Amino acid sequence: MKRKRRKHTAEFKARVAFGAIQGLKTQSEIAKEFEIHPVMVGQWKNELIERMPELFAGKADKDAQAKDKEKVELERKVGQLTMEVAFLEKKCNQLGIPLKGRNT
Repeated sequence: MKRKRRKHTAEFKARVAFGAIQGLKTQSEIAKEFEIHPVMVGQWKNELIERMPELFAGKADKDAQAKDKEKVELERKVGQLTMEVAFLEKKCNQLGIPLKGRNT
């Protein structure tokens, strides 16, 4: 009979990955101890190693990323509004509607 697929918690994955990083036991021994496939141990270990810098990223890094994202969004919005203004000016000129307050 086939075993039902299990879902592991983040804490469980972290414990397994940390054990693999320590190197006190082989991945096969860890897998047998926790009753999981050895490939999963390796995947979780690699994911932990890749994401470790995120754990120690300071608030300044997160603030800088947020500001960069906001800047990109604002630049996109300015571009969109510039295109809309140019379109409306063109249509006003085609229809002979005077533009009040604009130097054209």
